[in-house]
Amino acid sequence: MSTATLNPKPVSTPPRDDEILDAYSRAVTGAVEEIGPAVVNVETQGPAGRRGGSGSGFIFTPDGFVLTNSHVVSGAARIDVILADARKIEARLVGDDPETDLAVIRIDAPIEYSADLSWARLGDSSALKVGQLVIAVGNPYGFSATVTAGVVSSMARSFRSQAGRLIDNVIQTDAALNPGNSGGPLVTASGEVVGVNTAIIPMAQGICFAIPSNTARFVASRLMRDGRVRRSYIGVGGQNVPLHRRVIRFHHLENETGVMATQVEPASPAATAGLQSGDTIVQFNDQPVNGIDDLHRLLTDEKVGVTCKLTVLRGVEKLTLDIVPAESRKA
Repeated sequence: MSTATLNPKPVSTPPRDDEILDAYSRAVTGAVEEIGPAVVNVETQGPAGRRGGSGSGFIFTPDGFVLTNSHVVSGAARIDVILADARKIEARLVGDDPETDLAVIRIDAPIEYSADLSWARLGDSSALKVGQLVIAVGNPYGFSATVTAGVVSSMARSFRSQAGRLIDNVIQTDAALNPGNSGGPLVTASGEVVGVNTAIIPMAQGICFAIPSNTARFVASRLMRDGRVRRSYIGVGGQNVPLHRRVIRFHHLENETGVMATQVEPASPAATAGLQSGDTIVQFNDQPVNGIDDLHRLLTDEKVGVTCKLTVLRGVEKLTLDIVPAESRKA
């Protein structure tokens, strides 16, 4: 009787701790080598020679365009950029968008400087996964080229900018940020920029935020083209209110809350459409409006001058109004 030869399944050996740490170190150092030369220190001077502030930024085009935070350069009379090799060059504001806390400046570099500017690649922030390694580079408290590393803590955060608008899908990370990191890049292990570092929560540890690169790409393109980001508005002041369950069932609404108009600006798109104080907005172009932030999200630049449908509750009656959003005067 023959005996079959059994091939035992090989037992995999888990990697040693030092191998894991070495791989982690190589990932961080490789990313820093890739992004480091493109990271800059942004120094500002206020009007009439008043002292300004400083922050971070990064060159994202071969011809010297720099992404940073709006709050870093807002109101500056003079902007200087200090490159990774310590060269100091004056820059000019191309445009800023307080609604997303992003700004684009451009280095007014001589031709001999422009030829060797390093620039960063903008990656796809939608491809990020929670737990993924990310690296932040910036100039906290003036300490240039400071590197911190951590993971993506969440991709589902919303963050309110200094202008009051809610920014969706903000990246939360535990890569340490401090004052002066604002405007610096958050990058993957491959050195691609996936976020623009923007904020921390005071007194908290490991809770930091970055504007996604996909948002930054859109905003930067508009700032480079127009110097600003166009948005639409309808001219209504409102507050979030709950909807009565009977009204929800009767009108087959998807939402449980809406926006009650507390003020309608005279001669505004809302007034022209027939919106009245006390009406509750529940839909915009058939999209549910649960609150003011939903309305802000739906009032994009593509809606300027375009007839849209505004669904409101007036008492228990549901009405659909034709409204033509105008360009926001805040833009």
